[in-house]
Amino acid sequence: MSRLINHPEFTVDPWCLHAKNLDLDVLAQTESVFTLANGHVGWRGNLEEGEPHGLPGTYLNGVYELRPLPYAEAGYGYPESGQTIINVTNGKMIRLLVDDEPFDIRYGRMHSHERTLDFRDGVLHRSVEWTSPTGRTVRIKTTRLVSFTQRSIAATYYEVEPVDGPARVVVQSELVTNEQLPRPVGDPRVAVAMDNVLVAERHEALGARVDTVHRTRRSGIRVGAAMDHEVLHPPTYQLSSESTDNLGRVTLAVDLKKGQSLRFVKYVSHGWSAERSLPGVRAQVGAALTAARQTGWEDLLTDQQRYLETFWDRADVEIDGDPELQQAVRFALFHVLQAGARAEGRAIPAKGLTGTGYDGHAFWDTEMFVLPVLTYTQPDAAANALLWRYNTLTRATTRAQQLGLAGAAFPWRSINGSECSGYWPAGTAAFHVNADVADAVVRYLRNTRDVDFSQFVGLPLLVETARLWRSLGHYGPGGEFRIAGVTGPDEYSAVADDNLYTNLMAQQNLQFAAEVAGAHPDRAKQMGVSGEEMADWTAAALAMYVPFDEKLRIHLQAESFSQHQVWDFASTRPIDYPLMLHFPYFDLYRKQVIKQADLVLAMQLRGEMFTDDEKSRNFNYYERLTVRDSSLSACTQGVMAAELGHLDLAYDYLGEASLMDLKDLEHNTRDGLHIASLAGSWITLVYGFGGMREATAVQHFSPRLPSGMHRLKFHIVLRHRRMSVEVTPDSATYLVVEGEPLEITHFGTSLTLTAGQPVTRAVAPPPEREPPQQPVGREPMRRHEPRPRTS
Repeated sequence: MSRLINHPEFTVDPWCLHAKNLDLDVLAQTESVFTLANGHVGWRGNLEEGEPHGLPGTYLNGVYELRPLPYAEAGYGYPESGQTIINVTNGKMIRLLVDDEPFDIRYGRMHSHERTLDFRDGVLHRSVEWTSPTGRTVRIKTTRLVSFTQRSIAATYYEVEPVDGPARVVVQSELVTNEQLPRPVGDPRVAVAMDNVLVAERHEALGARVDTVHRTRRSGIRVGAAMDHEVLHPPTYQLSSESTDNLGRVTLAVDLKKGQSLRFVKYVSHGWSAERSLPGVRAQVGAALTAARQTGWEDLLTDQQRYLETFWDRADVEIDGDPELQQAVRFALFHVLQAGARAEGRAIPAKGLTGTGYDGHAFWDTEMFVLPVLTYTQPDAAANALLWRYNTLTRATTRAQQLGLAGAAFPWRSINGSECSGYWPAGTAAFHVNADVADAVVRYLRNTRDVDFSQFVGLPLLVETARLWRSLGHYGPGGEFRIAGVTGPDEYSAVADDNLYTNLMAQQNLQFAAEVAGAHPDRAKQMGVSGEEMADWTAAALAMYVPFDEKLRIHLQAESFSQHQVWDFASTRPIDYPLMLHFPYFDLYRKQVIKQADLVLAMQLRGEMFTDDEKSRNFNYYERLTVRDSSLSACTQGVMAAELGHLDLAYDYLGEASLMDLKDLEHNTRDGLHIASLAGSWITLVYGFGGMREATAVQHFSPRLPSGMHRLKFHIVLRHRRMSVEVTPDSATYLVVEGEPLEITHFGTSLTLTAGQPVTRAVAPPPEREPPQQPVGREPMRRHEPRPRTS
């Protein structure tokens, strides 16, 4: 089952991911996990020499090409074109020739090969000892960095040393554009559309420096890249440079004696714009490159370390009792940070900048899974992610008008803010994404109390999404407010009436839109919000219909859901999962089978709307129907399992969420990491075992640990205070590390925390409940045999 961490090339370490060998069978997967990024630039973990590779990848957040969306039958409102993230100019490439023999691990003899991704330093180290086919042995060391502090900059330190005698060494450091990629699977028109997408506009080589500017053929985005080199040793070498439309190259040649080494730093800058002129983009990347050279390699490393030191002080999670999960959660947090730290007004894609999966699109994953992590660890990054939604508000209002609705209809999947899903039950009917955006706004405002953001970003987002719900819903004959014909989070139940998740999240959206508009009356008036409209939102929220089955005594995922036939799980073979690849959606839509947590997610986010008994009955009912064909599900099921006292089941789900990519559980890590699932490991720990829940006045905590975990400690930024929560099987200790006094609740009891003064309270025992059942064959993998309960 485990494909990476337990593979012989990997070791478990709390602060790094270390590969002792190079296995070409999992090369593409390791390229994903070894990606370095900062939210603006992404460098997949390809080998410096370029070959062999699984999927070459250098990405700039927001750079895409338009491609055709094929339809067997066109329909009104269908998007005409999609957007696909592209592989921009590759600056990772450093080719090596030893006595005229190219360094290629597939030839000659490789004595050792190690790579280490360091979560504290934010760099990727590589060390290789290789004997060429002609018998010359060399040692190669590299350190790669994508800077958090200079967002356009990446750099590589490179060292080569002959081991067994003198060698003539030639290094070719390159910028490569339109490099050959694996052919995409599917519609051949897409493959044609994505060939040679970058058109050369300018290139120049001067000394050790090369700069290039290209433009995408269809989307018209201008992309710049530049590189420069600092040779550290030896003092005497030969250097030449050249540039063509798709290649910039700096060549270093030197004769080395045994024990001597060639050492240099390669600095690369990336930039893009849809508006700036060619000289403007060239100047942009040139200035960034000059600044990096001025900073120098050692200070870039120091700045990276300091940035991450600050991050880990605010975000670290410590686990005692499970070293594998300790490594996995830090790996997860590091990649969540890399996905959003410097996105700065751009989307956070579902794969971050680690691969081309989902075409580089952002989904609701960002708001519901990634932003909770960033809101409590890196609030500025969360604000910038929501700023992307604000910046695309005009496109969302245009989309709503196209659909005959008021307000804003945000896209199901997109890069630039325009809908590019050709599947209308998702792209049109999954309206819950609008309430998800509003939920992220509410969470951010509750945690930061950011007044400027509230007025100028939060309020417009809340108002326009509230207007959407008011026009989309209607009052039924009994006076209840209903929302018909929508697709909720469960993609196996499309176009249903009164999806409970959608209704409850829309209810919150309407309520907070009225509340925030009331807090900023002048700004609301500028947006045309009247007292009557605010009252109308509040009335609709109060009348929101919540479907309930009186006979089963459970809430319904959607109206009439319990009347559908239950899927035949016993006859479904393991190889038939995920179901959407083996059965028609028509069959899935009319059965009781759930792809991912839907109503269960509503219980996590709107827990005040359910009693404890209702939560327990609901969880038991939907647990036996949920097959987790989505990587988004395990963390939510884990949170609710923990709240209801099924702590060891929650622990199993934590393992699944945390190890989604390190064990390649869905067999598609080669396409990029599952950023939302990685964020879900933090969610399961903090919301699940930490028992944290948001509230307007104070934050609530009800922590409990599973039997396989001896201690949990997590750090968060809560209302401008840096605090920690430390949980053992018997007690919880709360500490404000820095900031003003803070009020919280512990199992419903109010506590006042003062900086530097820890407060410890006993942990309440979990309720005694019968364990829930999962569909046959879809139980999560056990992480630990639970200890028998003691009375």
